[in-house]
Amino acid sequence: MKGLAATLLAIAHTRLELFSVDLEEEWVHVSSIVTWSLAAMFCAGIGIVLATLFLVFALWDTHPLLALGIPAGLFLLVAALAWRVAAAKVRVKPRPFAASLSELAKDREHLTTRS
Repeated sequence: MKGLAATLLAIAHTRLELFSVDLEEEWVHVSSIVTWSLAAMFCAGIGIVLATLFLVFALWDTHPLLALGIPAGLFLLVAALAWRVAAAKVRVKPRPFAASLSELAKDREHLTTRS
């Protein structure tokens, strides 16, 4: 009986260590995505503002409606594409703690087949 308790405790300890590793990997993954996304959005925002101002100032005297309409249409198109890419990335992302859940399922299977 003492050996069984020690074995169960060792299994639980291993699974908790695996869970903590999965949690740390998930945190690194999410923080990396957030950091790079913020950097990209900041740089893109500055670039978009400057490019729009350039276009508006360049075309304002001859074609004022085109100067405002073209950037507006492009921004809406890029926003729609970015939304689709973000939605696809959310659907493709692997399930969090998949390794831990898989190991727990294996443990449960081994324990139920031995009983």
